[in-house]
Amino acid sequence: MDLWGKNRDRVEARIGKVNAQKAEMEQTRQLLASSVARLYWEWQTQNAMGHVLAAIKQEQGNIIGADRELYEKGITSSVEGVETDINSSKTDEHLAEVNGRMKTIEARLQALTHASSIALKPHALPTVEASLPATLGYELLARRPDLQEAHWYIEASLSEVDAAKAAYYPDVNLMAFLQQDALHLSDLFRSSAQQMGVTAGLTLPIFDSGRLNANLDIAQAQSNLSVANYNKAVIDAVNQVEHAASEVETLMHKNQQQQHVEADAARVVALAQARFNAGIIAGSRVSEAKIPALQEQIAGLALKGQYVDATLQLTAALGGGYHQS
Repeated sequence: MDLWGKNRDRVEARIGKVNAQKAEMEQTRQLLASSVARLYWEWQTQNAMGHVLAAIKQEQGNIIGADRELYEKGITSSVEGVETDINSSKTDEHLAEVNGRMKTIEARLQALTHASSIALKPHALPTVEASLPATLGYELLARRPDLQEAHWYIEASLSEVDAAKAAYYPDVNLMAFLQQDALHLSDLFRSSAQQMGVTAGLTLPIFDSGRLNANLDIAQAQSNLSVANYNKAVIDAVNQVEHAASEVETLMHKNQQQQHVEADAARVVALAQARFNAGIIAGSRVSEAKIPALQEQIAGLALKGQYVDATLQLTAALGGGYHQS
């Protein structure tokens, strides 16, 4: 007989803790998913940069070939092509760095996903948006599983406080029993040997007030701590969203400016190509014009990769679409 709801409050407290643990599990799953997504797009960024570096290497090879041909004909000295040779060696170093990063990312992805092997396919990086979504608001923070976890711990602590308060009231415990009683073994399972009854026990908490006071103080302190943890979690969540949103917005503007730079570099290449087609300049001059444009493409890919990573962090800061069932 739960006269004062003490047992009910204890059950609700247990349910609150179970829900908090479910939210904690979801938080762990989202952290893992976010890490895998960020590594995946970092690999795509490095892969795209590797292709552009390979194109730069090809253009540098064209220049080196033209310089060697001029040297062999006695038109130029061997010193004039040294700078191009050095730049080509630096490109090889950058390519080795990119390949090393990609292998490291594959190893980390393999460890996170427990996959026996990783076989990633190239994929174009997402388009950079012009502005943040208009519906971006702090009400989305309710999707964060860590805030749901803190919320359920508050609910559990409040139920524990109610249970501790209900313990002050007298408690009546009714116990029923059913037994067999016979003098002879042959009579043991006859209906006449069956006995049943109900006994009642009365608990008077007035004789145990010290322990009850201590339990209530502990429950109230735990509830206050749960509220404080929730408030701190909300503040941390707001700061994370503000930082991530600011980073995304900054990278949007940087990508827009980089697109203008790449467009200007592309016009220089087009002009050099037109002059080559008209027979005004040699083909090596076109390669010389292409290399800065390709280098700007690498800078643009790096910025776009940073933008993708920042958007993933913003998605994680907003809870990643999690909803408490």
